[in-house]
Amino acid sequence: MQDFDVIVIGGGNAGLCAALSAREQGARVALLERAPEEQRGGNSAHTGGAFRVAYRGVDDLRRLMPDLLDSEIESSDFGSYTQDDFYGELAAQSQYRADPEVLDTVVSESLDTLGWMTRQGVRFMPIYGRQAFKVDGKYKFWGGLTVEVSGGGLGLVEALMRRAERSGVELHYACRAQKIGRADGRWQIECANGQRFSAAGLILATGGFHANLEWRAKYLGPGWDLAKVRGSRFNTGDGIRMAMDVGAVAHGNWSGCHAVFYDVNAPELGDLDLLNMQKNYFHLGVVVNADGKRFVDEGLDFRNYTYSGMGAKVLQQPGGVAWQLFDQHSEHLLPDEYRVRHATRIQADTLEELAGKLEGVNVNALLDTLSEYNAAVRREVPFNPAVRDGRSTQGLAIPKSNWANPLERGPFVAYAVTCGITFTFGGLKVNSGAQVIDEDGQVIPGLYAAGELVGNLYYVKYAGGAGLTSGSVLGRIAGAAAASQQQ
Repeated sequence: MQDFDVIVIGGGNAGLCAALSAREQGARVALLERAPEEQRGGNSAHTGGAFRVAYRGVDDLRRLMPDLLDSEIESSDFGSYTQDDFYGELAAQSQYRADPEVLDTVVSESLDTLGWMTRQGVRFMPIYGRQAFKVDGKYKFWGGLTVEVSGGGLGLVEALMRRAERSGVELHYACRAQKIGRADGRWQIECANGQRFSAAGLILATGGFHANLEWRAKYLGPGWDLAKVRGSRFNTGDGIRMAMDVGAVAHGNWSGCHAVFYDVNAPELGDLDLLNMQKNYFHLGVVVNADGKRFVDEGLDFRNYTYSGMGAKVLQQPGGVAWQLFDQHSEHLLPDEYRVRHATRIQADTLEELAGKLEGVNVNALLDTLSEYNAAVRREVPFNPAVRDGRSTQGLAIPKSNWANPLERGPFVAYAVTCGITFTFGGLKVNSGAQVIDEDGQVIPGLYAAGELVGNLYYVKYAGGAGLTSGSVLGRIAGAAAASQQQ
C-alpha cells in the first residue's frame, strides 16, 4: 500500500490542475493515469486548447497573455465577455438545468484560474486562426472565445505535466484504477496492475464514458455504438462507476453528449498523430445527406453554440454520413482543420461535376436542393462572418438563418463527414466545492470530482471552450480542498 495525502485519478487538464493545486498546499500527491505515457492527457490532449473566460477588456486579457503586443491590441477588437454573458450563455445552452451554484463558480473563477494556469507554465494566445475575422481593418473575435493555449491540447498537457513533474507530483502511467473504498478516514484505491494506494483526499478526473461501446448503446441509444471516438480511447466511465459503487448519485443527461461533424475516414478511435479531424465551419456552407437534402439550419448560430449537436444529427442520416459544401465565397475563411493533408476533400469546377463525385449521393436531388437554396438567399443583406449577420434564406422548409451565400463561384469543394463523439454529459453530481454528492444528497467525505465526469453542467448543448475552463476551475478547487483533508 502506497500512502499519500491526495490521490488524483485521471491525467487530463482537470486532473493535472487538481494535482498541482493540492501540491501547492504542501500535500504529497500521486496522479494515476490509465493511459501509457505516450498517450497521456485524456481528452484534453485531443482538443484545440480553447478556453472560455469572462473578461472585461484588454487589461484582463493581458493578465493571461503578458506578451500580447501593442500592435496586436491595435489590430484587434477583443471586446468584452462579461460574467453575465458567460453565465447566461451556458445556462441557456443547458435549458437552465445546469446547477446554478456550480455554474456561477466556474464563471466567476474563470479569469483567476486561467491566470493561475499561466503561473503553472501554460501560455495563452489569441485565437486568430479559428475565432477571428478581419472586419474594417481589425480582427473581430466572435462567439465568446478569445484565448487558446499555445500548442493546442497537446501543449496544454505538456505544460501542466512538466510543472507536475518539477513540483513533485508522483506520476503513475498505465495505472488503471478499478475499485475505491473508504476505511478509517482514508480512501483506498486498487489498480488493475496490482498496485494499491491510500489517501485522505481522492479526486476523480477520469472523463465520461464516450469510449465505452456498451454504455453508449445503453444510455445514448441505438446507433451510438457506431460513432467514431474523437477523443481519448481510455474514457470508459471508470470514475463514474467507482464513485457510484460507493454511493455517489448518478446525475445529469445520460442520453446526451458532445458529438461533432467528423471526417468520414478518420480512425475509429482518437489518435494523437491525427488531430484536426473535426469539421466545424459548416455554418459558412451548405450541408447535405445522401438523399441530396439539407437536414439542418447551418447558420442557426455561431458554430461555437451548435457544433456539439451536429454529430447526433448526422448519425440520423442515411448511412450516417453527410457532405459540407463550399464555394469560393467562403472556402478561404475555413480554418486549418479543413486544410490538413488527411481531410476527405472533393473538388470540382461545376456543381454538376461535384455532385457526380460524391459517392452514394442522389445527384439530381442534390442539384435541385442547391438550385432552390441559391434562389432563396437574401443577397441584399451584407455578409459578415464576425456577427450574426441575418443574411438568410427565404421560403425553404429548413432555413439558413445567417451567413447564407449562394453556391455559384467555383471551384466547389465538399468534405465528407460522419459523427465523432467527444464526451458524454451524464455523470456525477458535485457542489461548488467539487465535492461528490451521494444518493441522499449528502457530501461523500474526502471525495471530489472535476472534468467531464461532472454531470450537473452540460445537458442539451455545449458552448465551445467551456469544458476545459470548468475542468480547470473545479480541478483547482478540488485539489486545494482535498489537501485540507490531511490537516
